[in-house]
Amino acid sequence: MKRFLVVFLVLVLSNSFNLSNAFENISAEDEVQAVSENKVQENKVLQAEVSFDWLDISQAQRDDQIAKYRDLLFEGSDNSVYYSKSDFKNTFSSFSKDKNYKHHYMLTNNGVTQDEEAKYCAFYYKNDTLVMYAIQYNNNPHNAFYYTAFGKLYYVDVTSANYPNYPYYSIQYDRKGNLKSAIYFVSHDMQYMYGPNKEFQGLWYKDKMYSANGKQTLTRTNW
Repeated sequence: MKRFLVVFLVLVLSNSFNLSNAFENISAEDEVQAVSENKVQENKVLQAEVSFDWLDISQAQRDDQIAKYRDLLFEGSDNSVYYSKSDFKNTFSSFSKDKNYKHHYMLTNNGVTQDEEAKYCAFYYKNDTLVMYAIQYNNNPHNAFYYTAFGKLYYVDVTSANYPNYPYYSIQYDRKGNLKSAIYFVSHDMQYMYGPNKEFQGLWYKDKMYSANGKQTLTRTNW
């Protein structure tokens, strides 16, 4: 989710406004406890153990990992997450405006994160002014729609078919269908993030982001 573009970029880098795993936030793997043991088993998210060795391996090994996940994201066989601008418009035109934005604004601004229709995530400026909210409809769990406070579509997240089981990946588009970012979710703790030109932006491990050469660059509060 984002805001007025320049302000948004500054906020992301300063961690005042973090979007890098917003889809994860909407669909946390430890959501509401199921009422029966069977439901718990059905809803269990599949995840393999992942070790963090980014700081210990050689630069050549880091480069190999960056190339590996870039290929998985951009050269993979799951083309359902990739859209041309015309295909994006045809697919998501009905979501360009949130017709119930007043209602959704009220819900998210009052801390509601889930109801019978959808899951929600609110984004604030300086912790008190809601500037954007996200909706993930229960009948459409592979998309998340980010709206301004006035209900104008800003971004759409599209995830691969195996979501929410790890690994999976998420592609984000702006409202015009331009690819903005791509994230490969190795696990809840680890994500490889790339920009619209396939450039590596960083490896998130828990609350810290690391550069291609192993330097810590950012922290986040919503991991």
